[in-house]
Amino acid sequence: MKRVVEGSEAVAEAVRLARVNVISAYPITPQTHIVEFLSEYCANGTMDARFLRVESEHSALAALIGTATTGVRSFTATSGQGLALMHELLHWTSGARLPIVMAEVNRALAPGWNIWVDQTDSLAQRDTGWIQLYCEDSQEVLDTIIQAYRLGELVDLPVMVVLDAFFLSHTYEPVDVPDQKLVDDYLPSWEPKFQLDTEKPCAFGPLVTPAFYMEMRHAIAGAMEDALEVFPRVEDEFEKIFDRRYGEIEAVSCNDAEIILVTSGTATSTSRLVVENLRAKGEKVGLLKIKLFRPFPVELVRKVLAPAKKVAVIDRNFSFGASGIFAQEIRAALCNTMKHPPVFGYVAGIGGRDVTADVIEDIYRRAKASDFPEGESVWVGLQEN
Repeated sequence: MKRVVEGSEAVAEAVRLARVNVISAYPITPQTHIVEFLSEYCANGTMDARFLRVESEHSALAALIGTATTGVRSFTATSGQGLALMHELLHWTSGARLPIVMAEVNRALAPGWNIWVDQTDSLAQRDTGWIQLYCEDSQEVLDTIIQAYRLGELVDLPVMVVLDAFFLSHTYEPVDVPDQKLVDDYLPSWEPKFQLDTEKPCAFGPLVTPAFYMEMRHAIAGAMEDALEVFPRVEDEFEKIFDRRYGEIEAVSCNDAEIILVTSGTATSTSRLVVENLRAKGEKVGLLKIKLFRPFPVELVRKVLAPAKKVAVIDRNFSFGASGIFAQEIRAALCNTMKHPPVFGYVAGIGGRDVTADVIEDIYRRAKASDFPEGESVWVGLQEN
């Protein structure tokens, strides 16, 4: 059924359709609407689920580690400082191999205090063992939450579904909200391999000595590799039922492109328009959208980018002392190939600043005019002092 919904409501509808059993929440702008919708669903009987009101984001994830350990499908949402406060428990979740799903609404980190979009909060958690999926629009958000439970429960890893603050979380657009029976056909009940059960007592989270710890980490790394193989199957099954798929990446007009723009999140939609307009003027430009960031789809990225003359990465994030983080990943993916295009890194839209069509076209023109990158990252759109 088509409905006009806010991006946050699209998340909540997906959680409802996934038949989540426990929601743990601490409100933080701009994700608050997500848990407000879910609180209402639980209160009025729309969902048969427990809604846990906790005193912090740290507690929100700690509570779900407990519920998921008992084999209960669990969900939370957060943003910015809240995700930073969860950092310790992000490691606990992946280390315990718990397929918790979290909606993470990208928000700039303080100081200065800022509630607008910036991907640095989620990307700062890229080494915690969570699968990360970045969404472009509300339909993709709804579908990806449902897919995240399927994927996470197949490989026993938690999944972070990431969406831009306000541009996506607070924007209304038409969304196909599927029938519950169709979702039930796609997403069966979770049957964990191990769970806390008073009838079958066992220990969880004991001290692990050097004789075993490295193997546990290696198993998580293996699960990430498995996720790369499982994700296409998850999408195949989804497409058969719902007639939609997104891919780990999406290549737009890349076959003959001399310069390929690399984007993620809502900036991708604007970039589509820019590529279309530039193509109409005879420019050989393409677009690569990155959806799956962890595990990073190295081989797919190499295949698309290798034939290009230049790659221009637009980062709505920054790693201090290095560069934009997506640009880092693209450079790492290409560096061991025999021949690859230079990677031009551009930082734009930090702290919610608009990434307009003019900004994206300016980035394209800068890359086209330069033989070599001006630096690891060029900041675009800075105000003059």
